[in-house]
Amino acid sequence: MSKQMTEEDALNLLQDGRDKGLQWMIHRYTPYVSTIIRGIVGDRLTIQDAEEITADVFTELWLYRDRLQKGKVKGYLGAIARNQSIDFLRKKGAERPMPEFNEITISSDTPEQMILLQESKQILRKLLDTMNTTNREIFVRYYYYYEDTPSIARHMGMSPDAVRQRLARGRDYLRQLLTEERFE
Repeated sequence: MSKQMTEEDALNLLQDGRDKGLQWMIHRYTPYVSTIIRGIVGDRLTIQDAEEITADVFTELWLYRDRLQKGKVKGYLGAIARNQSIDFLRKKGAERPMPEFNEITISSDTPEQMILLQESKQILRKLLDTMNTTNREIFVRYYYYYEDTPSIARHMGMSPDAVRQRLARGRDYLRQLLTEERFE
């Protein structure tokens, strides 16, 4: 009886330059990568665009396979998907629309993780709702849609320094609320 391949097995194969490792990664992580791409690119995405960005993500994974570390593949793929999606939008000259916070997609691997993530999302939404509209928009753009500070500054008519200050103050504010346990 042969054992089922684990991520570590696939990573070892991938780093040895074997296609079977890449195939396992593609099979395992395409839904995750697609969720990130759709969350960033939104309705400006055609099926062909999604396939192209996804292919670019896994091509980059293959090219930089020697950098991968055990237990960090998913995070690495998420970062690649985010960057490829942002590059796609820049090439198209498109600005991402600002969706409602409750439209943010959360991906998970198990039902338990999904429940925990949904609970965390509800707590975070309550915390963000205590912020003023401008600070909340800056936070969502930066932490959920991965916009850089110059882009946020241009969109909101601020300097990049002002955006960075608001992010720093906002992190302190949220940390204080969490520390005080004002939210259950």
